[in-house]
Amino acid sequence: MKFFYFGLIVIAFLVSSCGADYTPKPRGYFRIDLPQREYRVFDTTAPYTFEYPKYASIVYDSSKMAEPYWINIYYSRFHATLHVSYKVIHNNLANYLEDARTLVNKHIPKANSITQKEYDDPGRRVYGLVYEIKGSDAASSYQFYLTDSISEFVRGALYFNLVPNNDSLAPVIDFLKGDIDHMINTFRWKKAKYD
Repeated sequence: MKFFYFGLIVIAFLVSSCGADYTPKPRGYFRIDLPQREYRVFDTTAPYTFEYPKYASIVYDSSKMAEPYWINIYYSRFHATLHVSYKVIHNNLANYLEDARTLVNKHIPKANSITQKEYDDPGRRVYGLVYEIKGSDAASSYQFYLTDSISEFVRGALYFNLVPNNDSLAPVIDFLKGDIDHMINTFRWKKAKYD
């Protein structure tokens, strides 16, 4: 009889505790701590120089398709890489510009919008275009190219080593855009043939 009453009390307790309506909590994301901005100069045998963040590391690209002076700027803290490629222009600037545009346009199916901003620094002979690709599933959110319009061309594309969810990555993307903009603003060609 004691077991019967004990069982009845347990069942009554379980039934009475399930009476409240359940409301699921909204999905949350981890807090992202962003580092203090500090820069150092990338000045090697490459035909260009610029400033990049101290919390990033640069490695020459070792992939099969890599050409001389192609580099990867790793942001290990954010699982992101800025892939930078370099080309010498031999009366084929139009081809490189079209390739850059085509690579950006490949993101159209996943992008909500693609905006472009012109970069023009005649004093240093650095001209270019910066593309901001918005959309939660876009693989690359920021790309650019820089050229002297005569003999040199550099292209960069930011990728994350994660499944794209740019809504949750927005604070990191905005932070890295600031670093890339700083890199572009401090970018210089090493050859002094323009003087």
